Amino acid sequence: IRCSEITKRSSVEALTSVLNSETSSLRELHLTVNTLNLTWKKLEDSGVKRLSALLENPECKVKDLWLDDCGVSDEGCAALASALRSNPSHLRDLNLSGNKVGDSGVKCLSAVLENPHCKLDIL
Repeated sequence: IRCSEITKRSSVEALTSVLNSETSSLRELHLTVNTLNLTWKKLEDSGVKRLSALLENPECKVKDLWLDDCGVSDEGCAALASALRSNPSHLRDLNLSGNKVGDSGVKCLSAVLENPHCKLDIL
């Protein structure tokens, strides 16, 4: 699956829903590039929450997550922060430019950076 081909928020939501389903027969998903670029996909907080559920999985090896101009607010940042607390060892680059992130979202993400296991270098 090429993320550039995912053009609608509903597509991302459907994908994450299927991958998180207990009945999914998918056993492995190889992201060889380890970069997930969802720039301008208008996921909004609901899509970011679903995506965060995938990021919590210890098997998730995504290193670069680009969510530029996706309609993310403080609520989405809280979900991302929760995912990073659960699985802090892989994500290196989180791009949230062009979103509606306020003080609360920045505080949530900043708190995660205090974890010595957090590998996030670029925020």
